[in-house]
Parts: sequence; structure tokens; C-alpha cells
Amino acid sequence: MTGMRTTVNELERRGYALAPRVIAAREIATVARAIDRLDLRAAGTRNLLAKPWCRALVQRVRSRLGDYLPANDVAVQCTFFDKRAGRNWLVALHQDLSIPVRERIDHPGLGAWSRKEGAHFVQPPKEVLERLVAVRVHIDDCGIENGPLTVVPGSHQAGRVDPEAAVELRRELGEVPCLAGSGDALIMRPLLLHASSKAHAPSRRRVLHILFGPPALPFGLEWEHAVGL
Repeated sequence: MTGMRTTVNELERRGYALAPRVIAAREIATVARAIDRLDLRAAGTRNLLAKPWCRALVQRVRSRLGDYLPANDVAVQCTFFDKRAGRNWLVALHQDLSIPVRERIDHPGLGAWSRKEGAHFVQPPKEVLERLVAVRVHIDDCGIENGPLTVVPGSHQAGRVDPEAAVELRRELGEVPCLAGSGDALIMRPLLLHASSKAHAPSRRRVLHILFGPPALPFGLEWEHAVGL
């Protein structure tokens, strides 16, 4: 119990924490088979919460990592990333600022509306972003050669930052690669500055990025999907 409290405190202080062996090997194998059946034309998708196997995985993650999440939080998005030979990319330093919602609502507190895979995305106020928690479930081992996520510890405490301030924070606070084994989960605050380089090895780096948030949103917004227990 003391170890769990320490890790939860680490999430609040550093903006991220690694939880080992959250999903058992046999469960990971089942999820991997479901992923291989997806008809993907790109390196990932944002629309997995409609899949029964994904909703079942969300329930297991929610029950096993409940100490990291408010009791009434719901899963609002599950994004799949598949970095491998032929589908290799880098991601510049950034924060995750957009959320998927059911419909567009014009309000001065909302901005940067976009459409992705048929869903509306918007940048809500900082107070909403500060409530969110993302859980990245690793399907494969991810070493330094696999283009892992790198994070700037503690940068989530700066709130929303512009690109110039982001670079300065990285210079000040440093950058840490988040290495993980298959079945491990990286828990992070979306306002945490993060990036990733291209992979330097041909093995796959498959990740399911599950976003959790409060059931209710301001300004009449509603989540595109909301999966609870």
C-alpha cells in the first residue's frame, strides 16, 4: 500500500508514473489478436472505444489503477499507436490539449475546433485539462531503440504553455525516456510535455492510449464516448 501511495504521489509531482504488469501476458495476447484484426490504413486510430474488446480492457485498467483515478471518472477515448518499420515517425515536444466531444458548441472558453476520424475535437479550458489522466498500455516491450515517449518531469504544473516556453521548460527540467515492458502502463497527465523520436529497431511498439476524465463537462459539452464501470 505504501508503494502505491508513493507512485500516486509521483504522478502528481512529476506528471507521470509507471505501473508494471497491469495487464497479464494472456490478456495482452488477446488484445494483440484483436488489434491485428483492425482494418487500419494509417499508423493508428482514435476510435476504439466502440469495440467490445477495448471496453473490456478499459474496465480492467480502471479496476486495477483505481487509485490513480477519481471514482466517477469515465474513459472518453482510446487511441492506438503502432510504430514499426515502414510506419515510423517522430513527434515534436507538445501537450495533449484537445478532447473528443459529441457536437460543436460556440463559446469564448472553447477553441481550436477540428474534425478527426468523424469526431469533433476542441481545446477546453485549462481546468478541464488538469482533471484528465491518460493511461498508456504497452502491448510490446518498449526500449530506448523503439522510439519511446520522452517526458519533461513536472512540466504539467506550468499549465498550458506555448512552444517557446515548452523548449525552455525542457532545458530547465530535463527529459526522461519512458521505457516499459509488455503489459506495463504509463500513467500521465495530458499537460505533461512529451515527445518521441523515430524507432531505431524493426520491432513493433504498439500502445493503447486511454484517456479518462470527469463524466460532466462545462459549457454544455458532452463526451463523444463515455465508458464507465
